[in-house]
Order: sequence, then structure tokens, then C-alpha cells
Amino acid sequence: MNARKFYEVAGIRLAAIASNIRYADRLDLVLIEIARGAAVAGVYTQNAFCAAPVLLAKQHLQTATSRYFLINTGNANAGTGAAGRDDAFRCCQALAELTEVQACSVLPFSTGVIGEPLPVDKIVFGLPEAIDKLSASNWLQAATGILTTDTRPKLASTRLELDGKSVTITGMAKGSGMIKPDMATMLAFVFTDAQIHQQLLEQKLAQAVSHSFNRITVDGDTSTNDSCMLAATGHSQVQIDAGNKSVNEKFDRALGQIFQELATGLIRDAEGATKFITINVRQGASTEECLQVAYTVAESPLVKTGFFASDPNWGRILAAVGRSGLKDLSLDAIAITLGDLALISNGELDPNYAEEKAQIEMDKQEITIDIKLARGRCSETVWTSDLSHDYVKINAEYRT
Repeated sequence: MNARKFYEVAGIRLAAIASNIRYADRLDLVLIEIARGAAVAGVYTQNAFCAAPVLLAKQHLQTATSRYFLINTGNANAGTGAAGRDDAFRCCQALAELTEVQACSVLPFSTGVIGEPLPVDKIVFGLPEAIDKLSASNWLQAATGILTTDTRPKLASTRLELDGKSVTITGMAKGSGMIKPDMATMLAFVFTDAQIHQQLLEQKLAQAVSHSFNRITVDGDTSTNDSCMLAATGHSQVQIDAGNKSVNEKFDRALGQIFQELATGLIRDAEGATKFITINVRQGASTEECLQVAYTVAESPLVKTGFFASDPNWGRILAAVGRSGLKDLSLDAIAITLGDLALISNGELDPNYAEEKAQIEMDKQEITIDIKLARGRCSETVWTSDLSHDYVKINAEYRT
């Protein structure tokens, strides 16, 4: 993902600097400038203890046209009460004074350790440098500056032709642990030069998130700071309108692919991960029950450690399906496939199952599980990772 070419988005400038928020000489303060007249939409964590910057970003987005995203790592500014909200606003106010915009035109985002006061002075001190470094080409620096325990930046970009004109979509994301929908423990920022009115932009963001960032899990934990933003500058002069079906659908496919690439990129770089696992649940009675089964399997410590060990212990998968809580589940109808190998047919071990074939599938770095419930026509996919020694080590030593 990172070596691929990315396209600049007209109307967007970015900068990343080292402001020593938690670590010395590490990019940890990112500034993104959004051209006047752009439409901006956001979705946020469902954690009841959402962080101060999340509360303020929501408020500012409803109050004024957004002109800047201000993102810091190393400190989540979560669990900090009224003081945390004041600190976040002070950062917005300082940037607003330097750029001659309203404070509510600045949206703050933070990620890092929970429960520690935000080092406002370090952030404010770094703002002039960040403003000076704003450039249309600083995508990789910005994608690097939002990382915490990630091992690499996540960038995705595409360019497509609509109505004879070129439209660009480019985005970045961070997140490696505490990943669970509602949303994940992540920050994501996606930009396009298409022209999209506010209400439609919000609809497109909700749809794209639903089938990307809300279909991933590392450990079942939901962060306090999740935010995902979508901005449309309009500089391509290509109008995306629900009334123009062909243009609208082509744009939606491209946008969905960018969101899915970023979301699966988080799983590929999950904390301590050695496996990328796709769980497909088919023939469910509803979307909800498909996801219920998929997440039960994806978040089972026994299943996940089994994947890490490359152990074809299919009983763990079967047990997770059985305890997923579906009412009137017919065990005799269940079918489970590991890659191309049938594990379970008609609720029991497939007669053609062979341990050595299962071992070949489990030794792969990318593994697919297909679960057929024989209850309906709904299908859903969830992406997850294995649970390794390194995951425990990373999270045990997170604050040291």
C-alpha cells in the first residue's frame, strides 16, 4: 500500500512536524488545510467515554465550515474532563489566530495514551512550523505523523474519469490495536476533489464506513478517540449527484475501495499480527446475525491463538459458531470451509477432511474462513488478525 503512487487532491495541503509530545524527534503533530467551500463529514467512536477532541470536533463540525484538521499523537486527551476540553480548544484557538479563521473552523484529533494532560504548550509552539511546511505533496509525512503503535503508514489513492474529467480520492489511516467497530481505534482522513453537497457526503461516508472500518476487529476493544473524516473540496468541478446514477455509482465504488483498502491495511498492520484473516458468513437470516457469528469467531482468543500457532484445530471455530447466540441454529446445516478445504459439512467433520491439507491452509499468511448457516440469503465479511506473543508484549509495555 505504501509504495503505491498516491495522487494529490486539489484544495488540500498537509504538514507533519516533531513537537516532542511523547517521544523526541518523532513526527507527532499533523496539520491539514482544507480549501474554502469544501464539504466535510465525520463519524466518531461510540465509546461513552469519548475523548475531549472528539466532543469538540463534533461541535465544531456542526458550527462552522471546517478549514483545518489538527492531529496529535502520543496523547489521547481522553479521560481528562473539562480541562481536556479546554486544552483542545486552546490548540484550536491558537491555530485560528495564526491562520485568521474562526476557532470552530479547526477540528482537533488526538491519539495515544489515555488519562494524561495534553501538552498544549508543545503543540502551540509547533504550529508556526507546521503552517510553514504546508504542502500539497506531504501525504506520506502526514500519514506517518498520525501513527502510534503502527509499524508503517497507510495511504490509499485512486484517480477516475467522471463526465470526461478527472476525480481524485486519497486517504490515510492509523490504528493497530484496540480495534473494534463503533468504530475502530483509529483515525482516518479521506479527501476528494469532487463536488458533493453536505447531506450526500454524510450518506456516502456512512455507507463507506459501514463496509470497511466497521467490519474489522483486532481485539474487540473500542477506542475513546476514533474519528473518520471525509472532505470534498469541489476543485475538480465534477458534481456528484444522486440523480446522475452512473457517475454516482462509479464514484461510490471507488470511494468504497479506498475505505476498504485503508481498513484492511489496519488489520495487516495489527499489533503483533502474523496472519490476515477473512471471515465470510453466508446464508444468514439477517446482516445482524451474520456479523454476530463473524465477530464471535474473529474475537475468540482460542481461535486467534490457534491461527498464530498455525494449528488446524477446527473445533475452536465450530465452538465459536455454536456460542454466537443465534436462536434455533440448526447444527446439521452448518458448513465451514478453511480456504479451499471443507472442514465441516452438515454439522460434522467433512468426510474428505485431511489434517495435512488443513495444515497447508493454516501455514498461509492470508487465511479465509467461510461459514454457511443455511438460514437465509444475507452475507457479511469481517477482517481480523491472529493473537501473538508480540500483541501481549506491545500492550503490556505500551506506557513504558
